[in-house]
Amino acid sequence: MSLGGKISTEIGVHSTAAKWFKLFATQLHDVQHLTDRVHGTKLHHGEDWHHNETIKHWTYTIDGKVTKCHESIESIDEQNKTITYKLFGEDIDKQFKVFKLIFKASEKNQGALVTWTIEYERISDDVEPPYGYIEYFHKCTSDIDGHLVKA
Repeated sequence: MSLGGKISTEIGVHSTAAKWFKLFATQLHDVQHLTDRVHGTKLHHGEDWHHNETIKHWTYTIDGKVTKCHESIESIDEQNKTITYKLFGEDIDKQFKVFKLIFKASEKNQGALVTWTIEYERISDDVEPPYGYIEYFHKCTSDIDGHLVKA
């Protein structure tokens, strides 16, 4: 059985792709105020939230359990409204050797389509694929969309 994999979810939202991309590319620190599923985030290393060398510390709930990790931006593609994040440290390292999160916002008729993709490698067969994370991002997207529509 393979320890690596890729899972994703697509969510239709009411806000524009531009608003979604702007939030995750230049206002990431605001996410903790837009959904109660994120308990907190802070800069762990660096001074700029959106620089590739900056490391953020996140606390959130996955599958009913408070979870912590570090995150850094691997790449930003403004033209395709795509951002790749690397999650590591703390609870992530207990289950995964590799954990990449890819955010993409695409224009869609009366709103946008937000796609979350997780590329991962588990540390062993005993670790389940990160389906709880997909559910988490799906729910957070719904929470955040309500705020972005009003903005």
